[in-house]
Amino acid sequence: MKCGGSTLAALPEAFFEDLKKLQDQGMTPVIVHGGGPAISDNLEKLGIETEFVNGLRKTTEEVLDVVEMVLAGSINKQIVRRIQSVGGKALGLSGSDGGLIQAKPVTNSAEVGWVGDVTGVESSIITGVLNMGYMPIIAPIGVDVSGQRYNINADTAAGAVASHLGVSQMIVVTDVPGIMKGTGSEKKVLPTITVQEIEDMIATGEIYGGMIPKVRAAISCINGKVREVVIVDGSETGVLSRVLSGEIIGTRIVRM
Repeated sequence: MKCGGSTLAALPEAFFEDLKKLQDQGMTPVIVHGGGPAISDNLEKLGIETEFVNGLRKTTEEVLDVVEMVLAGSINKQIVRRIQSVGGKALGLSGSDGGLIQAKPVTNSAEVGWVGDVTGVESSIITGVLNMGYMPIIAPIGVDVSGQRYNINADTAAGAVASHLGVSQMIVVTDVPGIMKGTGSEKKVLPTITVQEIEDMIATGEIYGGMIPKVRAAISCINGKVREVVIVDGSETGVLSRVLSGEIIGTRIVRM
């Protein structure tokens, strides 16, 4: 599953209790997380300017130091502590640990700096952690053969990890109930939608504003063996157990 950076701070304790319940039942959650708001806050405190190019943070070497510090440090360990505080077992990892997430520069690296695309995932590290009984919590930092670090979009990293693990479904935990259709009191969550239908709704203005980057991020996760992405509100009681039991909750984005 992928947890957005802005969502993590607001997730209730019940969400982490649900994660522990899944672990106790023998399921093996794997979490890839973001941390955009915390990165921006720390850059501001340090007086380091930041800008975005087509949704990607321009990542200079100076910015990359802060990105790694926040993602692999404070955010990653905060998630681990919250899981452990409810009795779960979690182990924090950075994508640079053991070459877990291998990367190369994105095609427009001249514009965005040290931002990377995933070229490979050392899935044996993840399965090794799972076999020890721990839940892997992965910060989306990539590394190449020379040891150069890259800032990886969390959705891109999550989709790559899911594909390399061979799972068919990925859960995107957000702060919205799903993709909505209609106006005013008639607005309802769409239980299922295809990638093409999303593009059509963006074109007609039915999906607009802050929802556009959310759905585009979800679409980017659908690659390889990942056949569907489920967008859910992390504050919903027992949301993970309910999704995995087959309950219709949130919005399923399916590849047709």
